[in-house]
Amino acid sequence: MYVGSTQTNTTGNQSSNNTNSTSLTSNRTQTFSVPLSLTVNSNKYFVTGYPQKVKVHLTGPSALVTTTANTQNFKAYADLSKLGVGRHTVRIQQDGLNNDLRYRFEPATIKVDIQPRETVSYPLTVKYSQRNIASGYQAGDANADVKNVKITGASDQINRIKSVVAQLNVPQNAKSSISSQAIIEALDSKQNTVNVVITPATADVTLPITPGNSKELPIKLEPKGITDDNESFTLTSATKRVRVFATKAELAKLSSVKVEVDTSDVTKTKTKKVTLDPKLNNVKGFDPERIAVKITRNN
Repeated sequence: MYVGSTQTNTTGNQSSNNTNSTSLTSNRTQTFSVPLSLTVNSNKYFVTGYPQKVKVHLTGPSALVTTTANTQNFKAYADLSKLGVGRHTVRIQQDGLNNDLRYRFEPATIKVDIQPRETVSYPLTVKYSQRNIASGYQAGDANADVKNVKITGASDQINRIKSVVAQLNVPQNAKSSISSQAIIEALDSKQNTVNVVITPATADVTLPITPGNSKELPIKLEPKGITDDNESFTLTSATKRVRVFATKAELAKLSSVKVEVDTSDVTKTKTKKVTLDPKLNNVKGFDPERIAVKITRNN
């Protein structure tokens, strides 16, 4: 009975070891996507036409395939270091795969276009659909926080550029001012997007939308928040006139725009951004809506 027990246990252990050995040495195939990198002098050349990712089909020991798929501790790349300007077909290679693994890339080759790299500066303009402004309303001058952008790309693509615009999305029947982030695009003569890298990629744009009747009037700066009769302030602004939007009757009553400036926290000299108040002047709005005012305490 003792010997039999020993033999039974030994058989069980051998069976277990065989099972474990089988699971470790069994093969499997797994397919997944990996980033594709390029070996190229990026300071001299700009490359287009290649995919950002490629598929790799791995076959080998099950545990090794699973680990490799999870960690992706290898690199898929195309070597362009010995190629010059022009269009080329290049084989995808790998670096770092275990020798026990077999692999196949999909696609196995890629087509690339190598061109001289160029970087230029372009002025930015804001583009939007005027048709989306509600009837009886009008848009003022769109203002973007970015004035110029840096464009990098192939020289033949940069030569196609005719304008660089921030595409502002204006909802249909818009009746109020819009402040939104807009995507920046480089366009050719047919308004097609040019394949280049733009820095920055977006801009913050403000578009004033107000009722249609308007006229330009001078501003009248008045201090607000004075608590002492002996206090005195000098108020100045580089903006001398603003466009006022209102009904014809409201505009007829106005000869200037009253702008109240809070001076309560000014001890010597301070410059503030002041928002013009439509209710204070009984109008619909202004362009610009905010102005910079320099406040100087006189005593």
